[in-house]
Amino acid sequence: MGILLKSQDHHLIYEEKELGILVAIEKEDQKLIKKYWKSKDKTGIASKVDGFPLIQSEEQESLKIDFTEKVAYEIQNLEKFD
Repeated sequence: MGILLKSQDHHLIYEEKELGILVAIEKEDQKLIKKYWKSKDKTGIASKVDGFPLIQSEEQESLKIDFTEKVAYEIQNLEKFD
């Protein structure tokens, strides 16, 4: 029998503090967030990142990623959700 490995997550969950919602950010876009926070002069750095909001699923009674709309969120309002 083969070894089962944990699947890699393609999205990271962040909380959008101003709107009070959870947002799924693609793993590749996390580099933009890290670059923003490491930069002392944030004027030349992109201050927005695209993500997908999480919505309530009535069928499963849980949250799911809404892939129908991609929204730009302010990086300064995002905090990693653990």
